[in-house]
Amino acid sequence: MGNLVSTGLISVILLVSIMLTGVTVASVINGETTGTTTEQDYEQIIEEAIDEISTIILIKDQKGKVNEINGERTVDKIALYITPLVSQEIDMSNLNIQLNNGETLMFLSYDGNAENLGSNSIFGHPIWNDIDGSNFGFISIIDLDGSLVNFDSLNDCSDNAYLVFELPEDMTLAKHDKLTITLFPSTGISNTAVLKTPLLIDSIVTFE
Repeated sequence: MGNLVSTGLISVILLVSIMLTGVTVASVINGETTGTTTEQDYEQIIEEAIDEISTIILIKDQKGKVNEINGERTVDKIALYITPLVSQEIDMSNLNIQLNNGETLMFLSYDGNAENLGSNSIFGHPIWNDIDGSNFGFISIIDLDGSLVNFDSLNDCSDNAYLVFELPEDMTLAKHDKLTITLFPSTGISNTAVLKTPLLIDSIVTFE
């Protein structure tokens, strides 16, 4: 399903870029430029428009960590496996995450917590010591040039990382609960995932 979505989005991007290019060429040919607008200006407009619609962070997998809180098994930590749709610079330091469980709506911020996985497990990584229910961090899985850990950015479609955060106590997920997560990049298109909690038998679960 994820591959089909990616293919569809790439097709839309290509179609829009072709349309924008066609409009630009037609304007230049017909002499419909105004003021000091040049061909380079149109090219910049096209590039900015393509950047805007192609800046998409894909969510490839959704995991949760189960703990017993007040005698009830609930999910209190979440890890989203993410990657850029296309090879393009995405500033992750300005990413905002919205959480909505139907009763509470809140945002998480980024405090510069980005580390390589190394020999750690995802939910046993030391980065969790700096995650407190109001912020999020990144555990880098594949990043050939170290852009995420060193510069807070994803810049290649081969970059893969887990976006990790802890849920506030009043938003932890029991079985059959639902949480809507929306990723808002500083520019580009937001992406929303609806997490439905399965039976909490194992310590690590995959959301439905």
